[in-house]
Amino acid sequence: MSEKIALYGFERSPPVRAVLLTLNALNLKFEQITVDTRKGEQYSEEYLKKNPAHTIPLLEIDGKYISDSHAIIAFLASKYGKDDSLYPKDLYQRAIVDQRLHYETGVVFQEVMKQRLRPLFLCELPQAAADEAIKAVCDVYTVLETYLNQNKYMAADHLTIADLSLLSTVTVMDLVVPVVAEKWPKLSAWLVKLKQLPYYEKANTKGLKELKEAFKPALAKYKI
Repeated sequence: MSEKIALYGFERSPPVRAVLLTLNALNLKFEQITVDTRKGEQYSEEYLKKNPAHTIPLLEIDGKYISDSHAIIAFLASKYGKDDSLYPKDLYQRAIVDQRLHYETGVVFQEVMKQRLRPLFLCELPQAAADEAIKAVCDVYTVLETYLNQNKYMAADHLTIADLSLLSTVTVMDLVVPVVAEKWPKLSAWLVKLKQLPYYEKANTKGLKELKEAFKPALAKYKI
């Protein structure tokens, strides 16, 4: 009997889409359950029993729960991968993947997207602060460009979960600061290549389109 997999989340969330990309990359069947953080559904009594940290995404497998997108995608790749390409068993190669994921958590998502881009999205920043937010995005792009100077993909010469996870955040930042080939040629080529994944449209575009609409007032207000 196959295990029952359920993903709790909201597709506008990049971490949720990172898990969606991984589930689809592994060709896994799963139930998708909406937890709309705009409505505070992550604080419901039922959800808090499953995830006391009240975060999304949350993965359920036969009554067991895993939170945090990076923990989830590492688990999925380790358990269901046909080989270890998505999450290498070699400790050095795995450490490189982990480092990329930690960089995404600490810098890309927490510092740049939540602390800088979210206030911009809410039109709460003066132009000078908006300029700093744009600079922070460009700095991330430059770091990722350097990673791609070292490997064909973010952490190796093949696709890993680091690529799938960063794809979910880079595509959001690209809405605000386009990844232009003149400045970041390898990052631009990487983005084009990953958008050609057979499951990209299914796993990443719905939430991204909603964010694009939501960003329009900010992009009209600020000089970007």
